[in-house]
Amino acid sequence: MLRYLPFLLVLALWIYAFVDCLNTPEEEVRHLPKVAWVIVILLFGEVLVGPVAWLITGRARRAPAESSAPHWVAPDDNPEFLKSLGKDDQDT
Repeated sequence: MLRYLPFLLVLALWIYAFVDCLNTPEEEVRHLPKVAWVIVILLFGEVLVGPVAWLITGRARRAPAESSAPHWVAPDDNPEFLKSLGKDDQDT
């Protein structure tokens, strides 16, 4: 069973790179057109050159955008939540 492990790892990497390339928008693909990357991944998948090249250089890296993700604040540190507690106490 252990002798099949390298083959399965290469196959998994090849499938991952192929699907990732197909799902990546055209404007995020670097250095080559998307069709060329698909061909490179398909032709050089057995020797890992194609999939590794795609993962390292083919797709644009996304920098984490801190401003677009909502920042979580604990309720006792959130002034809006504390104000809402004061309003609820005044209403009752």
